[in-house]
Amino acid sequence: MAERVAVRGFLRIALGLALLAGALAGLLWVRYQQFLAQSLDIPSTGYVFVLAPGSSGSDIVDKLAAEGLTRTGWQWKLLMRLEPHVYRSGEYQLAAGMVPQEVLAELASGRVIQYRLTLVEGWAFAQLAALLDSNDILEHRFDLSDAAQRAEALSKLDIDHPEGWFLPETYQFTRGDSDLDILTRSHRAMRAELEQAWASRVEDLPLNSPYELLILASIVEKETALDSERGQIAGVFVRRLKKGMKLQTDPTVIYGLGASFDGDIRKRDLQADTPYNTYTRHGLPPTPISMPGRASLQAAAQPADGETLFFVADGNGGHTFSVTLEEHQAAVNRLLGKE
Repeated sequence: MAERVAVRGFLRIALGLALLAGALAGLLWVRYQQFLAQSLDIPSTGYVFVLAPGSSGSDIVDKLAAEGLTRTGWQWKLLMRLEPHVYRSGEYQLAAGMVPQEVLAELASGRVIQYRLTLVEGWAFAQLAALLDSNDILEHRFDLSDAAQRAEALSKLDIDHPEGWFLPETYQFTRGDSDLDILTRSHRAMRAELEQAWASRVEDLPLNSPYELLILASIVEKETALDSERGQIAGVFVRRLKKGMKLQTDPTVIYGLGASFDGDIRKRDLQADTPYNTYTRHGLPPTPISMPGRASLQAAAQPADGETLFFVADGNGGHTFSVTLEEHQAAVNRLLGKE
C-alpha cells in the first residue's frame, strides 16, 4: 500500500515537472519567435557593417551588439545552430527593418558593397594617378605621385612608360581592393582591346606594331570628342604617314610641353622641338599622349577612306576636313572670321 502511494506521489511530481518544463519550453519558444520577428536597431538610412575575415557567428553578434544594433543572447546562438551559414568578409549594407535571419543571410551572401571608379577617355596617366591616390576606399600600396613608387608599381605590370596603357571605363571594386588592382585590371583590359584592334586592322595600315596603333589612337582621342569623326581624323593621319608628311597635331605638342603649357598654344610652341612636336618631326611621337577609348582604337585600326589631308575646328564642336591646302586655309579663315 505504502509503495503504491509512493509511486503515485512520484508520478505526480514527475508530471508536475514535465508540465513545468513544457511551460518553460513554450515560454522560451515564444521568446525565440519574438526575437526572430524583432528587427535590429538599424537606422532608417541603413548601416554599413564591416565583416572582418575569419569572423565567427559569435564575433558577428558581438560586433552587432557593440555597434548598438542588437543585444547578445541565447536566441542568437540557437538561430545560428538551427540555420548555420558560412560568412564572407567585406562591407555589407544593412537595411532598416531587417530581422536576425535576414542579417545573417546577408552577411553570408557575399553581396558586398560595390564602389565605382571611372577612368575618362583622353586622360593622361597623371590624372589617373591622382584619381587613385585621392580615393579613400582603395588600399594604397603606392604613392603614384612619387616617381620611385610609380616606377615600382609600373614594373609589376611590365611597362616602362604608362601613358595610354590603361583602358578608360568604369571599374567596380570593393573595400580591400588596392590601387594596383585597378591598374592591373585596366591595363589587362587595354591589352585585350589593343590586341583585338590590331587583329582587325586594314591591310595597308602604315603602322609597324600594336604600340604604334596605341600611339595613333591616343592622338585621335585628343583630337575629337565625336565618335562620328574619329575614323575621318585617323584617315587624315594615316594618309599623312603614307605620304611622308608631318602629322602637325597640336595635342602632341601640348603633351611635349608638359607643365609649362599654360592653356594657349603659340607659334613659338609649334617651333620648339621636342620628341612630341609633330610640327618639327616626322612620324608618330615616341609614346601615346592619352588613354584612348575603344572607338579611337578601332578608328586607328580601320581609318575612314578618303583623300582629305587637313582638318580644323569648325567652331561648333566638330571639324572641317579638306583635301588641299587652299581649302584648308579657307576653312581656317572662316573659323577666324576672316571671310
